[in-house]
Amino acid sequence: MSRQTWKPGTLVYPVPAVMVTCKNKDVENVFTVAWTGTICTDPAMTYISVRKERFSYDLIKESEVFCINLTTEELAYATDYCGVKSGRNENKFKTLNLETEPATQIDVPMLKKSPVTIECKVEEIKELGSHDMFIAKVLAVNVDEKYMDENGRFCMEKCNLMAYSHGQYYALGESLGKFGFSVKKK
Repeated sequence: MSRQTWKPGTLVYPVPAVMVTCKNKDVENVFTVAWTGTICTDPAMTYISVRKERFSYDLIKESEVFCINLTTEELAYATDYCGVKSGRNENKFKTLNLETEPATQIDVPMLKKSPVTIECKVEEIKELGSHDMFIAKVLAVNVDEKYMDENGRFCMEKCNLMAYSHGQYYALGESLGKFGFSVKKK
């Protein structure tokens, strides 16, 4: 097997493509982020990395709150649109007819069509270079009841979630195994 060596870069893919909603005073926005993830389970913490020039950067920096809305195949067009269009120039909620509802712990809208919305409170902003990382505590996780089964289990596999990989959006495929399947006794 032969390999090429490239300059340092970011090829950790696929990643979730999420729609982040934010609000500061009366200004609301929604934008797409692909650099996000879990950083701690106890306390529950997450992050988003955002360029300083993005319209939402200052909204989040000043309000210190945001919501991460997981995206689905149905939201693919809106996800892409919110990643390339700026809230400085238009209200993307109106342009895309994105219905919202109030978050439960913070004054930020949640996307109704998102199967999972994570309410976040900024704990630290880490300046890194092209992007700053907003490290946040998770205040609440809101799930769409239509994905709950009769036993009260949230069926994420039914959400039709999507991911982003090296410039492309992908539907997530079938399960390859449950956590721990490789060591499970037969």
